[in-house]
Amino acid sequence: MKMPGGNMQAMMKQAQQMQQKMQEQIAAIRVEGSAGGGMVTVKMDGQKTVLGVKIDPEVGSDLEMLQDMVVAAVNDAGRKVDEEAQAKMGGMLGGLGLPPGLF
Repeated sequence: MKMPGGNMQAMMKQAQQMQQKMQEQIAAIRVEGSAGGGMVTVKMDGQKTVLGVKIDPEVGSDLEMLQDMVVAAVNDAGRKVDEEAQAKMGGMLGGLGLPPGLF
């Protein structure tokens, strides 16, 4: 006779492995956000750490505009990280039969 607790342990272990795999996939995300038609580009990873900033020299003379474009590019990259992370999690969680929007 099988013990019901053993099944629960197996499910918990599987959930832990899935969570670790999701975290690894999210950590591997790399995106670029941009603003001003590409005059400012920001590279970001899955933890939303900015990896690099590229600024077109032509925008350098207007400091206020440059600041606004950097903020917009960072926000764009952050949005892209969120979208990609959701897509990866949705794909992994889709097979579990969980209700949409749970994660």
